[in-house]
Amino acid sequence: MKKKLFSEIPYIQGGTLTLKALAREDAEGLRELVDNPEVYRYLPTFLFEKRYDDVLTVIDRLYDECIKESIILGIFSDGEFCGLAEFYGFRDDVHKISVGYRLLERCWGKGIATGSLGLMVDYLYGDTDIEIITASTMVENRASARVLEKNGFDLVTRSSPEDWGYEEPTLADKWIR
Repeated sequence: MKKKLFSEIPYIQGGTLTLKALAREDAEGLRELVDNPEVYRYLPTFLFEKRYDDVLTVIDRLYDECIKESIILGIFSDGEFCGLAEFYGFRDDVHKISVGYRLLERCWGKGIATGSLGLMVDYLYGDTDIEIITASTMVENRASARVLEKNGFDLVTRSSPEDWGYEEPTLADKWIR
Protein backbone atom coordinates (compact mmCIF):
# COMPACT_ATOMS: atom_id res chain seq x y z
CA MET A 1 0.00 0.00 0.00
CA LYS A 2 1.28 3.46 -0.87
CA LYS A 3 1.86 5.93 1.94
CA LYS A 4 0.44 9.40 2.38
CA LEU A 5 2.98 12.05 1.46
CA PHE A 6 3.08 13.86 4.81
CA SER A 7 3.11 10.70 6.96
CA GLU A 8 6.93 10.83 7.27
CA ILE A 9 9.94 12.89 6.30
CA PRO A 10 11.33 11.02 3.31
CA TYR A 11 14.89 9.83 2.85
CA ILE A 12 15.47 9.46 -0.88
CA GLN A 13 18.69 8.15 -2.38
CA GLY A 14 19.85 7.42 -5.89
CA GLY A 15 23.35 7.31 -7.31
CA THR A 16 25.46 10.02 -5.70
CA LEU A 17 22.41 12.08 -4.64
CA THR A 18 20.55 11.96 -1.35
CA LEU A 19 17.48 14.00 -0.35
CA LYS A 20 17.02 13.98 3.42
CA ALA A 21 16.00 16.00 6.45
CA LEU A 22 18.23 18.94 7.28
CA ALA A 23 20.31 18.74 10.45
CA ARG A 24 22.16 21.37 12.45
CA GLU A 25 25.45 20.34 10.83
CA ASP A 26 24.02 21.57 7.50
CA ALA A 27 23.81 25.17 8.79
CA GLU A 28 26.94 26.41 6.99
CA GLY A 29 25.68 25.21 3.60
CA LEU A 30 22.20 26.55 4.25
CA ARG A 31 23.67 29.94 5.21
CA GLU A 32 25.62 30.00 1.92
CA LEU A 33 22.39 29.28 0.06
CA VAL A 34 20.15 31.87 1.74
CA ASP A 35 22.79 34.59 1.63
CA ASN A 36 23.23 34.40 -2.15
CA PRO A 37 20.82 36.74 -3.99
CA GLU A 38 21.59 34.95 -7.28
CA VAL A 39 20.05 31.76 -5.87
CA TYR A 40 16.79 33.59 -5.06
CA ARG A 41 16.62 35.69 -8.23
CA TYR A 42 13.92 33.43 -9.72
CA LEU A 43 12.18 32.33 -6.50
CA PRO A 44 9.28 33.57 -4.35
CA THR A 45 10.13 35.88 -1.46
CA PHE A 46 8.27 33.87 1.19
CA LEU A 47 10.23 30.59 1.30
CA PHE A 48 10.55 29.01 4.75
CA GLU A 49 14.34 29.17 4.90
CA LYS A 50 14.13 32.97 4.54
CA ARG A 51 11.64 33.33 7.42
CA TYR A 52 14.31 33.56 10.15
CA ASP A 53 17.66 35.37 10.15
CA ASP A 54 19.42 32.51 11.93
CA VAL A 55 19.73 29.31 9.86
CA LEU A 56 19.93 27.20 13.01
CA THR A 57 16.48 28.51 13.93
CA VAL A 58 15.29 27.57 10.43
CA ILE A 59 16.62 24.02 10.86
CA ASP A 60 15.29 23.68 14.41
CA ARG A 61 11.78 24.80 13.42
CA LEU A 62 11.58 23.34 9.94
CA TYR A 63 9.97 20.02 10.76
CA ASP A 64 7.66 21.41 13.44
CA GLU A 65 6.30 24.52 11.71
CA CYS A 66 6.62 23.65 8.07
CA ILE A 67 5.60 19.98 7.85
CA LYS A 68 1.87 20.69 7.48
CA GLU A 69 2.46 22.99 4.48
CA SER A 70 5.51 21.52 2.84
CA ILE A 71 8.37 19.12 3.20
CA ILE A 72 11.81 20.62 2.66
CA LEU A 73 14.74 18.27 2.27
CA GLY A 74 18.43 18.93 1.88
CA ILE A 75 19.99 17.91 -1.42
CA PHE A 76 23.37 16.22 -0.97
CA SER A 77 25.81 15.05 -3.64
CA ASP A 78 28.42 12.61 -2.34
CA GLY A 79 27.46 13.77 1.16
CA GLU A 80 28.02 17.49 0.45
CA PHE A 81 25.14 19.93 0.95
CA CYS A 82 24.05 21.34 -2.43
CA GLY A 83 20.63 22.88 -1.84
CA LEU A 84 16.99 22.28 -1.01
CA ALA A 85 14.19 20.21 -2.51
CA GLU A 86 10.60 20.99 -1.57
CA PHE A 87 7.20 19.34 -1.80
CA TYR A 88 4.48 21.98 -1.28
CA GLY A 89 0.88 22.87 -2.14
CA PHE A 90 -0.40 19.44 -1.12
CA ARG A 91 -3.98 18.67 -2.20
CA ASP A 92 -4.96 15.32 -0.72
CA ASP A 93 -8.44 15.43 -2.32
CA VAL A 94 -6.92 15.23 -5.84
CA HIS A 95 -3.60 13.53 -4.89
CA LYS A 96 -1.60 16.54 -6.12
CA ILE A 97 1.65 18.16 -4.99
CA SER A 98 3.95 20.87 -6.32
CA VAL A 99 7.72 20.57 -6.34
CA GLY A 100 10.58 23.03 -6.22
CA TYR A 101 14.34 23.11 -5.73
CA ARG A 102 17.13 25.60 -5.21
CA LEU A 103 20.85 24.95 -5.35
CA LEU A 104 24.03 26.61 -4.22
CA GLU A 105 25.38 28.61 -7.13
CA ARG A 106 28.55 26.50 -7.23
CA CYS A 107 26.36 23.43 -7.83
CA TRP A 108 24.61 24.81 -10.92
CA GLY A 109 25.14 23.11 -14.26
CA LYS A 110 26.24 19.77 -12.80
CA GLY A 111 23.00 17.81 -13.25
CA ILE A 112 22.18 17.97 -9.54
CA ALA A 113 18.82 19.72 -10.03
CA THR A 114 17.84 17.31 -12.80
CA GLY A 115 18.85 14.28 -10.73
CA SER A 116 17.18 15.57 -7.58
CA LEU A 117 13.91 16.28 -9.37
CA GLY A 118 14.07 12.80 -10.91
CA LEU A 119 14.40 11.30 -7.42
CA MET A 120 11.48 13.40 -6.21
CA VAL A 121 9.26 12.26 -9.10
CA ASP A 122 10.22 8.60 -8.64
CA TYR A 123 9.49 8.82 -4.91
CA LEU A 124 6.14 10.55 -5.39
CA TYR A 125 4.85 8.16 -8.06
CA GLY A 126 6.50 5.03 -6.65
CA ASP A 127 6.01 5.36 -2.90
CA THR A 128 3.08 7.71 -2.33
CA ASP A 129 -0.50 8.08 -3.53
CA ILE A 130 0.34 11.28 -5.46
CA GLU A 131 -1.07 11.27 -9.00
CA ILE A 132 -0.35 14.84 -10.17
CA ILE A 133 2.91 16.77 -9.80
CA THR A 134 3.08 20.45 -10.71
CA ALA A 135 5.77 23.11 -10.72
CA SER A 136 6.03 26.82 -11.46
CA THR A 137 8.97 28.76 -12.86
CA MET A 138 9.53 32.40 -13.58
CA VAL A 139 9.37 32.89 -17.35
CA GLU A 140 13.00 34.06 -17.35
CA ASN A 141 14.30 30.93 -15.59
CA ARG A 142 15.16 28.83 -18.63
CA ALA A 143 17.58 26.61 -16.67
CA SER A 144 14.83 25.44 -14.34
CA ALA A 145 12.43 24.99 -17.25
CA ARG A 146 15.02 22.71 -18.88
CA VAL A 147 15.30 20.65 -15.65
CA LEU A 148 11.52 20.17 -15.70
CA GLU A 149 11.53 19.22 -19.40
CA LYS A 150 14.29 16.63 -18.82
CA ASN A 151 12.09 15.08 -16.13
CA GLY A 152 9.03 14.75 -18.36
CA PHE A 153 7.07 17.82 -17.26
CA ASP A 154 4.86 19.54 -19.81
CA LEU A 155 4.34 23.29 -20.00
CA VAL A 156 0.60 23.89 -19.60
CA THR A 157 0.34 27.65 -18.98
CA ARG A 158 2.76 30.36 -20.06
CA SER A 159 3.24 33.77 -18.41
CA SER A 160 0.51 33.46 -15.78
CA PRO A 161 0.55 36.33 -13.23
CA GLU A 162 1.10 35.04 -9.67
CA ASP A 163 1.79 36.51 -6.25
CA TRP A 164 5.38 35.55 -5.40
CA GLY A 165 5.70 38.30 -2.81
CA TYR A 166 7.09 41.00 -5.08
CA GLU A 167 5.55 44.45 -5.64
CA GLU A 168 4.16 43.39 -9.02
CA PRO A 169 2.69 40.01 -9.96
CA THR A 170 5.31 37.55 -11.17
CA LEU A 171 4.87 36.04 -14.63
CA ALA A 172 5.20 32.30 -14.15
CA ASP A 173 5.07 29.26 -16.37
CA LYS A 174 3.03 26.29 -15.06
CA TRP A 175 4.22 22.74 -15.51
CA ILE A 176 2.60 19.33 -14.92
CA ARG A 177 3.67 15.73 -14.91
